[in-house]
Amino acid sequence: MLKSLSWLRPAPGDFRDQARALRSEMRGGRGDDLGMRLYALANHALDENQLVSLARLAAGACDAGAAPAPFSAVKLGVFGDGTLSLIAPAIAGTALRHRLAVDTFVGEFNRAALDALDPSGPVRSAGLDMALIVSDARVLGLDRPAASRAAADETVERAFGQVRRTVEGLRPSIGSAILVQTVAAPLEPLFGSYDRIEPGSPLSMTAAFNRRVADWAADGGVVLVDVAHLAECVGLEAWDDPGQWHAAKLGFAPSLLPVYADVVARAMAAVRGLSRKCLVLDLDNTLWGGVVGDDGLGGIVIGQGSATGEAHLAVQRMALALRARGVVLAVCSKNEEAAARAPFREHPDMLLREDHIAVFQANWTDKAANLRAIAETLNIGVDALVLLDDNPAERMQVRSELPLVGVPELPDDPALFPRMLAAAGYFEAVSVSKEDRARAEMYQANARRAAALSASADVGAYLASLEMACAIGPVSEMTRARVAQLVNKSNQFNLTTRRWSEGELAAAIRDPARHVAQVRLVDRFGDNGVIAVLIADKGPDAWAIDTWLMSCRVLGRRVEEACLAHLAGAARAAGARALIGRYIPSPRNAIVKDHYRNLGFALEDESGGATTWRLDLDRFVAPALEMTVADGFLAPENAAA
Repeated sequence: MLKSLSWLRPAPGDFRDQARALRSEMRGGRGDDLGMRLYALANHALDENQLVSLARLAAGACDAGAAPAPFSAVKLGVFGDGTLSLIAPAIAGTALRHRLAVDTFVGEFNRAALDALDPSGPVRSAGLDMALIVSDARVLGLDRPAASRAAADETVERAFGQVRRTVEGLRPSIGSAILVQTVAAPLEPLFGSYDRIEPGSPLSMTAAFNRRVADWAADGGVVLVDVAHLAECVGLEAWDDPGQWHAAKLGFAPSLLPVYADVVARAMAAVRGLSRKCLVLDLDNTLWGGVVGDDGLGGIVIGQGSATGEAHLAVQRMALALRARGVVLAVCSKNEEAAARAPFREHPDMLLREDHIAVFQANWTDKAANLRAIAETLNIGVDALVLLDDNPAERMQVRSELPLVGVPELPDDPALFPRMLAAAGYFEAVSVSKEDRARAEMYQANARRAAALSASADVGAYLASLEMACAIGPVSEMTRARVAQLVNKSNQFNLTTRRWSEGELAAAIRDPARHVAQVRLVDRFGDNGVIAVLIADKGPDAWAIDTWLMSCRVLGRRVEEACLAHLAGAARAAGARALIGRYIPSPRNAIVKDHYRNLGFALEDESGGATTWRLDLDRFVAPALEMTVADGFLAPENAAA
């Protein structure tokens, strides 16, 4: 399943013709749908050669670092002590299906540490957004046994120090994240089963090294790419190819390049906030066996004692596990609504209940239309949705109408549905905060807010009925990781899409020349958590807004006006006379193109699609808002926690 990328459709028979047509189009006049056609071609199970072809197309599609919709441009540096020339194009080709247009910079063979530490070398001037550190147990010296526990500890520490020095040397050159791989364990046993116990065995030392890397990633120092787990999943015997290692210093079998590249690309996409947010569930023959409208409540197959019933329970169990980590659940079914809801309400063996579902769409409208309605209700894009549906015709219709929706292929056997969904990696995470785990509840509260709005004839009365409380304050140690995550994941309501690592954010917070604020919002439906970040450079006459981003789930709630009132008040208090804002367009932030205009700023400059705006503070009057605002910069005891 993993080796063959079975969640994707097979490569089209005319792949070469499609690639050739796209290449010709790039040489001539580009069509408006160039990016979407490239994305559609990438969403197949492609081999190494096809991925190389796609990588060339991706490079041709980008113009001066800008990528066509739906892609986000990324400059990736690939560093390691083995052969990297095969890895880089496979990642670039694969990344297209994760909505990233990747331009790769490949480090010199066996020069990872030297490249990273050279202050005048090409790495420093390459303009890298991310870096990938490709490691191997053999290069790190973890494949040779140690004679004692002390010697084993020393070997692991030396290997970890080697990777850490490379990472720290690269940090000044990387705009966003550094991805570090775990390493696959050597296949050949030394003591047999006792390898797991003996600290000096290669198996135990690679496990200790991988634990150090995982702890490092948990602290926010790097982003983890768990190659060791991938190797275990496909089988170490299939993963390790000694001939390739001896001949080319490639750490795994070339046939596994596509799945390896997919694991790397999905981690990169997660860094950019492109992981999916909502799992949309079909009902008949997906959550239960049979058709509830035909078979009735007692005729559907669900529950213990039946292989089919237990298989469908496993689907529900996975959905609940995803919800517990923050994935929103919705239902999209062609059914009479009463019949569709009955199992959730009445069937004793159902694990999923109505209160687990944020949006319930059961009718005879086509699924693409219902998916649009689900996205609109949750205030997210359709590109945040994944549809789990056993019906091939429905999957085809959704892919045709809504190509940005994630739609995994499913086998006939429902026992394999959970594995296929997990293998696809739609919900990849690079960190998990308390707010991430509460996201499902937050979006369900959003759905209730949408219902309240639709029942109200007056927007002002609706906003007042929410009983909103907005807290604006400094970023604390407790929330810094969440704020960094929001900065690096927010793509739509983000004026400049400037990315800040957690370390850079910590430095900005300490910098007296910068103003860094976080914004929380609570209402009668629940706590929305940290929903906005503001970073401004303090000038003597004007404050320049470097970063202004907000979660899209609070759009239309006048939070942006509260943010402006805060910035204006803080700048005035410091003696400034104006605010300067800048909008830099990206493939996904068009919704804020007129943000500053709408807030009363005057256009000062326009160049290459980017605009600069000015607000004179002597003319600014803070608006009356349908919320209470506690400003922790004016009253530190009220600072956001």
